[in-house]
Amino acid sequence: MSELHALPKHPYHIVDPSPWPLVGALGAGLLFTGAVLYLHGYGWALLILGVLAVLAVMAFWFRDVVREATKEHRHTGIVQIGLRYGMALFIASEVMFFVAFFWAFFASSLFPSAAIGGVWPPANIHPFNPFAFPFLNTLILLLSGTTVTWAHHELIENNRPGMLRGLSVTIALGLSFTAVQAFEYSHAEFRFTGGIYPSTFFMATGFHGFHVIIGTIFLSACLLRAWLGHFKPEQHFGFEAASWYWHFVDVVWLFLFTFIYWWGGGSGGAGFVS
Repeated sequence: MSELHALPKHPYHIVDPSPWPLVGALGAGLLFTGAVLYLHGYGWALLILGVLAVLAVMAFWFRDVVREATKEHRHTGIVQIGLRYGMALFIASEVMFFVAFFWAFFASSLFPSAAIGGVWPPANIHPFNPFAFPFLNTLILLLSGTTVTWAHHELIENNRPGMLRGLSVTIALGLSFTAVQAFEYSHAEFRFTGGIYPSTFFMATGFHGFHVIIGTIFLSACLLRAWLGHFKPEQHFGFEAASWYWHFVDVVWLFLFTFIYWWGGGSGGAGFVS
């Protein structure tokens, strides 16, 4: 009777006090402070400490949320509605990050200043051929969007082996995308050139690459959970959120490829002279 009395009398989840928001904020502060110090030549020790702190917080926080869902059964239908709203708002906030980057790019490309010769791309910049490695990465990322949808379909059909295969292929494609982009960056002729073009290019594409890495980690956690049997056809919000995030990454890349690599690289109508 005491155990029954302890069960909640409502479908809502009153979150227990957690140290992870505070510890996560401190870890993020260490990470960015370490990054700034590293860029100014003060070594990488604080940066590594910040990275480890953020990864540890992610692991422990994920563990707590998974326990709430699988062992404590606190993610009721009402709670899952709130989780979906939260994930949708999070993705909307991420969209606004990229809006800022695209705004900077279009402001510079549509109205090139006299400081860069009044032309876009600047005369000293040799952009990538958009139909070389950028196009290959486009195919990789679009294919990964289909494989994560395949995995989701297999989960709904209660086909666990198919879901594991689909997730594994998606993760492999995400790692391939990151490898190709790293190779591309290492061959960028303008990577050591100052100016507005490298700034907007690396900020937009690099921030997207960071999201691909985060999404790959997210999907890897889902693969482990799927292997442990945490997901069921009627309850799998963790996987659903990961797939939403991955499709968001896909869509952003289509905009990056179209406007920054193709159009803004002088191959599809850019090369403006003011």
